[in-house]
Amino acid sequence: MIDTHTHLYSTEFDTDREAVVKLAIAGGVSRMLLPNVDVDSIAGLHALAQKFPDHCFPMMGLHPCSVKENWESQLSIIKSWLDKGGYCAVGEIGLDLYWDQSTLEFQKKAFRQQLIWAKEKKLPVVIHVREAFADTFDIIDELNDDDLTGVFHCFTGTVEQAKHVLSYGGFKLGIGGVVTFKNSGLDRVLPYVPLKYVVLETDAPYLAPAPHRGKRNESAYLQIIAQKVAEIKGLSVAEVDQITSANALQLFSTVK
Repeated sequence: MIDTHTHLYSTEFDTDREAVVKLAIAGGVSRMLLPNVDVDSIAGLHALAQKFPDHCFPMMGLHPCSVKENWESQLSIIKSWLDKGGYCAVGEIGLDLYWDQSTLEFQKKAFRQQLIWAKEKKLPVVIHVREAFADTFDIIDELNDDDLTGVFHCFTGTVEQAKHVLSYGGFKLGIGGVVTFKNSGLDRVLPYVPLKYVVLETDAPYLAPAPHRGKRNESAYLQIIAQKVAEIKGLSVAEVDQITSANALQLFSTVK
């Protein structure tokens, strides 16, 4: 199994990070993809990837919630690391209108620039969208071509929004712990999404699946998410594991 989105380098794991990674591996999560957040998270990201090079794979990007007045200087540092290579994706990038709408224009510029870099480097993108589907689609509509691929991370949109994502051709939906929440709506969306367009993720330490909701999430809980997806799709957990892992390896082609 592949956890395509987990922040195991974050401070929430400072006391037991190595044990959490080993527990996930023992539970069948063989690969964990690590999205970056901002300049301050880079050192921890690299340290974890270096400690578990066969299991933890870093991305590089600037999270929309970290796009502030100094976004250009942060983005310059992000670009210098991207140019060094060794990353499986450009992420986590995107738009977030939930926390701070005042930075939207900065967010759009940072998002657009990072999409362009991803296309130049032939890397997939990992997109964060919160209450910003319309603006996100506008930018993807403008830049979409055969070189733009990626994941709409933590997808919680409607059937129509899911179909819009899939219409781009190169994108998949990242399904995480929210799928286990009552009234998430994903049980009504996933029947319209062929499994070949789905990858699994935890977003640890956030959004732990039921029955752990409200507690610290971790990559070992990916199996719970797979079980719920299997239930919704009418498949075995083994089939969901196999198909979504193949999807992830196809998309994140530098992950072996």
